[in-house]
Amino acid sequence: MVSAQNMEVRWFRSEFSNYVHLYRAGQDQYWKQMPEYQERTELLKDGLPGGNVALRILNVTLSDKGQYHRFLQNGSFYEEAILELKVTVSGSNPLISVEDYQDGGIRVVCQSAGWYPKPEVLWRDFRGQHFPLLTETYSQNKNGLFQVETSIIIQQNIKQNLSCCIKNTLLHQEKESIIRISDSFFPKISPETLALIGVLMVCLVFLIGFTVFILRENGKHAKELGKYDAVTRERDAEIKMQAAELRWRRFAVPIEEVSLTLDADTAHPQLILSEDCKYVRRGDTQQDLPDNPGRYDTYHCVLGCEGFSSGRHCWGVKAADAGVWAMGVARDSMKRKGWISPTPEEGIWAIFQCGGEYWALTSPDHTPLALSQPPELIRVSLDYELGQVAFFDVGNQVPIFTFQTAFFTGERIRPWFRVVPIAYLELCPIALE
Repeated sequence: MVSAQNMEVRWFRSEFSNYVHLYRAGQDQYWKQMPEYQERTELLKDGLPGGNVALRILNVTLSDKGQYHRFLQNGSFYEEAILELKVTVSGSNPLISVEDYQDGGIRVVCQSAGWYPKPEVLWRDFRGQHFPLLTETYSQNKNGLFQVETSIIIQQNIKQNLSCCIKNTLLHQEKESIIRISDSFFPKISPETLALIGVLMVCLVFLIGFTVFILRENGKHAKELGKYDAVTRERDAEIKMQAAELRWRRFAVPIEEVSLTLDADTAHPQLILSEDCKYVRRGDTQQDLPDNPGRYDTYHCVLGCEGFSSGRHCWGVKAADAGVWAMGVARDSMKRKGWISPTPEEGIWAIFQCGGEYWALTSPDHTPLALSQPPELIRVSLDYELGQVAFFDVGNQVPIFTFQTAFFTGERIRPWFRVVPIAYLELCPIALE
């Protein structure tokens, strides 16, 4: 078997220049890696001496399915192969529910969600015989996963267990739930008679309720008019108190501009910091740095040296309009090792830029930000007591996004930054009005 250690190994989808992963001259290359695969691919280098060029894709999504081209080159030798990646998801266990009476029997519904591709649904009795379906409905959520709801009608002569089976047609795996309905659930009188009794009862209840309502409304009308003025006065007083508190915070607790420095002891080994610790970019190789408990080892992040547990503070960050970066604040106790999810649940409140598109890292879904122009200088503001983290475009004098209800839980909060190839971040002073 020919070794692939000195070869160029290129994985790509449809365009040769836009690659999923590139290995050249003994190193991984990230310069023109497709944004959607950044920090999600890994070439398994243990197999290179034996000619194995397997690629691992992390956090697989449905958009990853399809054809992949594998291209090898060493001097005049080259080889290309095409592989098909199929993505499948097995959803939740079937949920069986008894809904209502219909056509002399009982309508039973089976629901399940989170499947891909479109699953197959089977109703079976204890002998494995299939039941005919009354209804079958499929839908897809925004992530492309299927939800299915199907129903059947069972009669009183069904004495044994009944099962609903959802089948993954690609993996041929099944998830099954079983129900048994006793004779006591079936009506002793005809459904038509039950329906008539139900209608009469509803009419009687409505008539009694309407009579009571008219009597009460006549007595309550005058009382409500008197209460309205009291509620209005109380609400106006509350609004005035809130406005006064906001004015007090603005003038009695002024915002403080902080001269930040980056904490080199927390920086990922591939991040390069300037001597004054005001500038950070990502290098091509990993530096030989001590693996202390506070250093990020997977995500390319770095924290500010300064931390805050009260007050109002702000600082300026100059950001590249290319590559991928993120900035914001994080709890000092946040996870540093392994993969992290940069969301408020993980203790991170930040905005993110990739390929000229901007998002606020909210959850469960990120919030897209419509910016008319790329911001050159961004002001990050932290109000600890109010639990607010705000981002402001200094050059264009427009707000970008505000996290209104950040829960800091009394912890120390530190500036947080993430940098991916091509991008850079630089701490800069700002002029406060």
